[in-house]
Amino acid sequence: MAYQLLPFRFERFNKSQYLLTNEVGEYIFLSNDDFHAFVNGELDEHSELFYDIASKQIATTDKVEDVVQMLGTKFRTKKSILRDFTSLHMIVPTLRCNSSCIYCQVARKNMDDHSADMTKKTAKNVVKTIFQSPSPCIKIEFQGGDPSTDFDMVKYIIEEAEWQNLFKKRELDFVICTNLTLLNEDMVKYLKKHKCMISTSLDGPKDLHDMNRPLQNKDLDHHAIFEKNLAMIRNIWGDNECVSALMTTSKYSLGHFKEIIDEYIRLGFNNIFLRSLNPYGFAKQYKDKIAYPVEEFIANYKEGLDYIIELNKQGTFFVEGFAALLLKRMLTPFATGFVDLQSPAGVGIAGVIYDYDGSVYVSDEARMMARFKNYYFKLGNVNENTYQEMFNGELLHHIIASACNECLPVCAECVFQPYCGADPVRNMSEQGDMIGFRPTNEMCKKTKAIIHYLFELLQKHDPEINRIFWSWLN
Repeated sequence: MAYQLLPFRFERFNKSQYLLTNEVGEYIFLSNDDFHAFVNGELDEHSELFYDIASKQIATTDKVEDVVQMLGTKFRTKKSILRDFTSLHMIVPTLRCNSSCIYCQVARKNMDDHSADMTKKTAKNVVKTIFQSPSPCIKIEFQGGDPSTDFDMVKYIIEEAEWQNLFKKRELDFVICTNLTLLNEDMVKYLKKHKCMISTSLDGPKDLHDMNRPLQNKDLDHHAIFEKNLAMIRNIWGDNECVSALMTTSKYSLGHFKEIIDEYIRLGFNNIFLRSLNPYGFAKQYKDKIAYPVEEFIANYKEGLDYIIELNKQGTFFVEGFAALLLKRMLTPFATGFVDLQSPAGVGIAGVIYDYDGSVYVSDEARMMARFKNYYFKLGNVNENTYQEMFNGELLHHIIASACNECLPVCAECVFQPYCGADPVRNMSEQGDMIGFRPTNEMCKKTKAIIHYLFELLQKHDPEINRIFWSWLN
């Protein structure tokens, strides 16, 4: 053999092609004959095809050590997010909420129940803990319940964080996650003044949105209030980008992705994240009523993505968020901060959540599991434990050691491994342990199917599709 094979993974992609990937996500498609010639050392090292393979660092005629060094540089770039440690800090000021979402993952409280409101003492300790993170970028995201039900606490935390940052000098951002219905002009003006972006939920047109996300007060029209307040918020801010939206797919959403996408466009959003149901809280408790086979979501997702691509071809710039995240991992050498697509898993080391009582969990999903008496992923409490005890303790070390897909069973050999991540919390919830079992893992099935479909689209070599995909990455 005149050339040296470098570490790569492979899989038959279709009847006529193999897909090869390396550790950093470089990829190439080879015909069946070319693949067998390549692995048997029979490929002409002076051919254009071999030059293409060598450019991907899948084989080389150069000194192996030099190529490995180059791969190491790319690998460090892919994993650069680990260098900064925890940057996303979610805070739950209260569990009170005025909605009754059918898939709610949290044990919400009624509007007049203040038993799950955060105290100022706890809030102060939360902020103190946050600023012990070594990350140069700190994002504080308010979760709930609906944090707008205790807006005074939101303000207290924002101002406490801003005070701390006078000394810490971090890049500080705020986001509030709310259904919009309780926001008024004074609240919005405050959020704008403190550069606190707004994240909301929109499940589609009125009938679907109101079915998935009814207000506790049945006399109120959720979608109408949402639309009115959305316009008010954008008017005060002076742009549409101040509000982002997220949808959740219940079984009632299936077959309606086109209408959901159209509603996002009608309301002035330029992106959507076609998100499947998460198996926590009410979504798990009432699975028979609102869940669906993962295969049905995959089929709907593909149809939705195709529709979005057609909209872009017709001149409407609109992004599918999950595809954009995957494409960035597939087409660029850069890291992505999406917790679900990180290895080691982003839980605890990329994002963390502080509950209303000061309890610290590795993810929002871990907090949801605690509502059903599973406290495995609780790192500690800001009123009782030090930063070192929680973020450099044995528990987090153990979680991360179990959440590197480079060495997990099946993941280690998977051709899509460079683009995927590990989710020990979901594995524990669905399959009873942090590692999980890939042949029956629904998250695995979904992500692999979507990555495969994106490669199918890339393989068409359609200049319009390629242009659209690259536009989503800018």
